[in-house]
Amino acid sequence: MTFRIIAPFLCLAMTTLLMAAEPLTARAVPVRPINVTPGGPAIPATPAVESAHPAAVLLWPGGAPGSEARKNEPEDISWRQEADIVFPVISNIHHPSLTPFLPAPDKATGCAVIIAPGGGHMQHTIDREGYDLARWFADRGIAAFVLKYRLARDGSTPAGSPQPYTIDGHGGTDGARAIRLVRARAAEWNLRPDRIGILGFSAGGEIALLAAARHTAGNATATDPIERQSSRPDFFAPIYPGGLNRTDYAWSKEATPPAFLSCAYDDRMPEQLAAFFTTLRKAGVNAELHIYSAGGHGYGVRTDRPELPVSTWQVRFTEWLGERGFLKK
Repeated sequence: MTFRIIAPFLCLAMTTLLMAAEPLTARAVPVRPINVTPGGPAIPATPAVESAHPAAVLLWPGGAPGSEARKNEPEDISWRQEADIVFPVISNIHHPSLTPFLPAPDKATGCAVIIAPGGGHMQHTIDREGYDLARWFADRGIAAFVLKYRLARDGSTPAGSPQPYTIDGHGGTDGARAIRLVRARAAEWNLRPDRIGILGFSAGGEIALLAAARHTAGNATATDPIERQSSRPDFFAPIYPGGLNRTDYAWSKEATPPAFLSCAYDDRMPEQLAAFFTTLRKAGVNAELHIYSAGGHGYGVRTDRPELPVSTWQVRFTEWLGERGFLKK
């Protein structure tokens, strides 16, 4: 096994049903208190909108288990304001989906990355932790699928009302289903079924951790062909992930896929992520850790900060995929 620590200071034939149409268009809603950082850039006067993206594929065309009664509710989109940036966020997720960004056939490597955006399990940072990165991957021959998973602290749930979902029971279930779905349709999307991984930011990083820790082989007798597939990712990439303080994960050389880990020194989690790297190493799991000197939390892909080394973390991730053999044509 080889391990690298790199840091400034460490240096198919499927049915028409499965090709279900995209969920209802997201409705613009007012900016919420959870989305506001005093002193941040001005919030635009125009309603927030999603950037252009391909049609989504529903994880369960008939409605996700436990959410069937709410499957027709439109998603909400609002502005989120932070200290130096304003960006759109999505909430009110009741019909989880994948948005596919497929590379040109002559560029395709057969590798696929499912991207779980962050947002504190309250919302999805849909562009710089979703669509923007997916486009970047597709341009380099890597198929990318942006996952809208159900939110355990959904910001659209009225104050005082109980949250309908949990991280493990719904968000984690959506992550596992996404892996099964992509693997089931690998031939259709020109993918290798042994090159399907998951990458998650912040709260989405917890979804990636769950996928890597709690995968199952699939049910060979299931009537749903997607459920016959394994939910084990072939690699996972928790990027400044949540959930690192949990003690209910199990990691092993035999069962755990290789991992790519990244965060910034001026975030709250370098010690946690370094400790997680050590845990993986002791378990015999191949891993690579990058801790950048600056970038804070939620850096995603930021083309407006080219002077920061963290702005090229996705290049390091792609190099790692190549080193592991996931990009061989």
